[in-house]
Amino acid sequence: EYLEKSLSIRESLFGDNHPDVALSYNNIGTVYADQGDYSRALEYYEKSLSIYESLFGDNHPAVALSYNNIGTVYSDQGDYPRALEYLEKSLSIRESLFGDNHPDVANSYNGIGEIYYDQGDYPRALEYFEKSLSIRESLLGFNHPDVATSYNIIGGVYFSQGDYPRALESYEKSLSILESLFGVNHPDVATSYNNIGLVYKDQGDYPRALEYYEKS
Repeated sequence: EYLEKSLSIRESLFGDNHPDVALSYNNIGTVYADQGDYSRALEYYEKSLSIYESLFGDNHPAVALSYNNIGTVYSDQGDYPRALEYLEKSLSIRESLFGDNHPDVANSYNGIGEIYYDQGDYPRALEYFEKSLSIRESLLGFNHPDVATSYNIIGGVYFSQGDYPRALESYEKSLSILESLFGVNHPDVATSYNNIGLVYKDQGDYPRALEYYEKS
């Protein structure tokens, strides 16, 4: 309601073809996406994209973000080919603008990795998740929540492949970072304990699995 009021004011002040109007469309699209109303989300994201492209051309961070948002909606709908098409467009713009070593590029790699993971293409997923991790470590250092998230995601891929030693290695790196940042009494630390417990359970090591489940 308030976002639509904001949009109405911005359209009356600036007309249809203005960055603030595009931002309003984007924000409304995000609300619809969060609500699971993907058709309305796409409608607003595409309006936002159209304005940004007309104002800035194809090679602009706002255009890259619009492509990313549209790709994410297609991913949530399970339309992986369309999702990849838009996420790769977003990645291409970000690489051309920022080079290889930038947080937005890392986020694009991560998003593409998730598409491959959801399709069960674990080798390709790992390739993109590891690229994302490499950028994050180079920019943020080892001891950062985003790096812990990357290790956790990579651990999940190895777990899905049944590669339990590498899954444990990645999960334990994630846990180590999270404990050093947040202490032991934090939801993300609890999730890490649970993930490690799952690995031990699948290996048939029930005492170790219980130990980590109880910590969680």
